[in-house]
Amino acid sequence: MRMFVPVPQQYHATFIQVALLREHMEAFNPNTPKLSWGHLIFDDFSAAATQPVRHILLVRDPYDWVLARARFFVSENFDGDMEVLKRGLVNTNDLLNLMILGIHQKAPSLEDIFRHNACGWLGTSTYLVRYEEILANLKRLDSTEAEAFFMRLFAACGLNPVPADWRARVLVGSDRKQSSTARENLAGGQADLPNELPEIQKRLVDYTAPGLRTLLGYGRP
Repeated sequence: MRMFVPVPQQYHATFIQVALLREHMEAFNPNTPKLSWGHLIFDDFSAAATQPVRHILLVRDPYDWVLARARFFVSENFDGDMEVLKRGLVNTNDLLNLMILGIHQKAPSLEDIFRHNACGWLGTSTYLVRYEEILANLKRLDSTEAEAFFMRLFAACGLNPVPADWRARVLVGSDRKQSSTARENLAGGQADLPNELPEIQKRLVDYTAPGLRTLLGYGRP
């Protein structure tokens, strides 16, 4: 979306999170619209703060989210207190279980993060976008299906009119080389993490957060 908004209309002061929200209410001022981004948990103040704006919620399949979180936590890009993990003192399955269950006084559980950052916003005026849908439509960008998908997203963002070169902008904006958190751009890390979450860890996700994937539009009831 940054490819569709002039730089002066982008809010660069901070990556907005709930702890910083009160200091950065200007990002949500309807009189001076800005494109902003962050991790915004659902609570009374954030719900009130986002009332006058268009709010796009990006989610990812919890199964894949576990792997992405593990890669990030053991990389040099993450500056939290994860020295035990970064040094490889736990094996892969232990690491994945920690990503699901959380780490005492260090990192919340998968269920806690999805409950506050995603599930709480469902059923509101927030527009839900699934990460996997973006990837699928990037791969078929010239198709009518992709055009319909992105037009719905642009409409939710209030983009009108849509530039004629929207496909080119989408391609530039989705370039993984520009992402500091893309898998191949993470420094260091654990090389033996699987590409797909093992079956027992999938069952652990379903045990700790029953119904989560179905609620978000993944899998079946």
